[in-house]
Amino acid sequence: MSSDLLDALTALEKQKGISRDVLVEAIEAALVTAYKRNFNQAQNVRVDLNLDKGTMKVYSRKDVVEEVEDDRLSISLEDAQKINPAYELADIVEQEVTPRDFGRIAAQTAKQVVTQRVREAERGIIYEEYVDREDDIVNGIIERLDARNLYVGLGKVEAVLPVGEQIPTETFQPHDRIKVYITKVERTSRGPQVFVSRTHPGLLRRLFEVEVPEIFEGIVEIKSIAREAGDRSKISVHTNNEEVDPVGSCVGARGARVQTISNELNGEKIDIVEWSEDPAIFVANALSPSKVIDVQVNEEERSTRVVVPDYQLSLAIGKRGQNARLAAKLTGWKIDIKSETDARELGIYPPTFDESGVEAGLEESANDNDPYFVEEEPKDELDNTSIDLYSDDED
Repeated sequence: MSSDLLDALTALEKQKGISRDVLVEAIEAALVTAYKRNFNQAQNVRVDLNLDKGTMKVYSRKDVVEEVEDDRLSISLEDAQKINPAYELADIVEQEVTPRDFGRIAAQTAKQVVTQRVREAERGIIYEEYVDREDDIVNGIIERLDARNLYVGLGKVEAVLPVGEQIPTETFQPHDRIKVYITKVERTSRGPQVFVSRTHPGLLRRLFEVEVPEIFEGIVEIKSIAREAGDRSKISVHTNNEEVDPVGSCVGARGARVQTISNELNGEKIDIVEWSEDPAIFVANALSPSKVIDVQVNEEERSTRVVVPDYQLSLAIGKRGQNARLAAKLTGWKIDIKSETDARELGIYPPTFDESGVEAGLEESANDNDPYFVEEEPKDELDNTSIDLYSDDED
């Protein structure tokens, strides 16, 4: 074995990041295969590679037994003790069987096997690198696209951005730069497969962690996220530091921080609200930017009835019920929104209480099984319209 192999192993270790031990193991396995294939040998053998001396030797391995059934795999105790009197039953006898022209034939046959083992080792390194980055954001470059998927180059691996994880309003071209969220890393026969997303709520969380130092340092905590990717999102934040404004920290001076994140998401609107352990306060905050007059809470049903001014009803519900739907997802509470006029006519506002002190009129709606039931589509003028909806327990 020439010094060229040693130099090649050193170069591969530096360039590919694969340890020399892995490469030596791959070569030894390849040489065993080459020996059996080219010299029509079926016995148990091992190959010893000595990098320091530059030697390569093949040894047959035979078990010491009382009665020999296959002389290629075993040897009698009597014959073994002729080689060395110290041998006993169940020992292994090794004898060098290196063919004279083994080096040339082995090199030709082993090349493909060595290449495969090196490729497998590279795939293992890449898998370990990216599996540790699940639930994180990475920068990539669009390499190609087809009718359903975008393929994003992340350096050592190509990630898949499925159509269902793409923001509907976005379009990309090859070589465009993009931020993506790693959702899953899998081992496949062709190497590690990385799946990424642009719609996952985790992408919004990570972008805020990068853009807002108070979140990164743990001063401000993101409590929940509700997102309809490409259109609008809501995020609730909280802090135990009375000197810090959690909403203001996320918005930034003149809205600079939240605007940067919105631009990254193709203009997605982001509402930032303050979290509260009081469901009445939290629900009222979550319905921002609409004003709320009253929130009546039913703890057992985990539902709330919200009363808003007549002129705020359309804003509270939002276009196609979006604002109320996101508020329900964000809080995890069922929400029934009614205008002030409608609430007064129904006698539920101002709230009245029964003898036990429980608010009256919080009976379960007939449409409680419909998570996003809207009694009437919002219009420009809504006098007696309400919406009944609740969360699907997703972030």
